[in-house]
Amino acid sequence: MEDPDADLLARFAAGEPKAARDLIDSLGPRSFAVAFRMLGERSEAEDVAQEAMMRLWRIAPDWRTGEAKVSTWLYRVTMNLCIDRQRRRRGSMTALDEVAEPPDPGRSVAETMQERQRNDALQAALQQLPDRQRQAVVLRHLEELSNPEIAGIMEISTEAVESLIARGKRALAAALAGRREDLGYDHG
Repeated sequence: MEDPDADLLARFAAGEPKAARDLIDSLGPRSFAVAFRMLGERSEAEDVAQEAMMRLWRIAPDWRTGEAKVSTWLYRVTMNLCIDRQRRRRGSMTALDEVAEPPDPGRSVAETMQERQRNDALQAALQQLPDRQRQAVVLRHLEELSNPEIAGIMEISTEAVESLIARGKRALAAALAGRREDLGYDHG
């Protein structure tokens, strides 16, 4: 299995600055997306993604190609950093920040508002899931990773991943069921 990120990491470790930029372009947005879905706060997600990338830079000279994909390693580090932050903030309720989506010229204001409302509802429902279910659902359905990849990241069996995803999807459906109409899903 070819891992272009491993090649970039090796080039970075050898002192090639462009390889660092290419790795950030490749992996940074994915790390941020996972962190944001897990934490629900843009500034915390940015901090987590930055810390995860810093840890990648530190291990670059010791990276052993073929043992794990760089992206899998980074997802695991990102998840662990998110878990640490969640543990630290337990007991205090944190309001979700409103995330302004860039305007799409092809969509009406009403469509844009409806999409934002749906995203906010999904984010709020995700925050209600137990941590492990949220991790599995985010990695599978939002990051589109395979169940075996998720199992490697979460260090559990594929069957456990499937169970977490199924339970998470049921919980999300239940949490959002009463909101079908106000989210614009009342079309018959």
